[in-house]
Amino acid sequence: MQKAREQDLDLVEIVPTSSPPVCRIMDYKKFLYDQKKKEKEKKKKQKTISQIKEIRFTPETSEHDYKFKKQHVEDFLKEGFRVKVTIFYKGREILHKERGYQMLERLTKELASIGKIELRPKLEGPRLTVTLIPL
Repeated sequence: MQKAREQDLDLVEIVPTSSPPVCRIMDYKKFLYDQKKKEKEKKKKQKTISQIKEIRFTPETSEHDYKFKKQHVEDFLKEGFRVKVTIFYKGREILHKERGYQMLERLTKELASIGKIELRPKLEGPRLTVTLIPL
């Protein structure tokens, strides 16, 4: 403790359970500052996939619109986002659910090299959804 006072530093107990206890002479506030700085750096480098992008189709989506929206899905997957693809049934379109399933199957086959299915196609009311994640 006397050495720590002479150097204007703190005496920090590292392992209190050992006999004798292990202590270190250091500037404790600087140590805490450096730890916070390291944690911030780790968070910066860490890429989160938690953000979800959503693309909506209808069973009657034209070929051009399909290709255009498929390109957006590809771009989102390449950027590392999860993509929720939703097919929205309007009115009596719900009677032909198979068209939506066919469209989702086609989309997932075409995007198999970039992403994979996280959650299987699921019908929730007038919406048929599937979630894709990047490979």
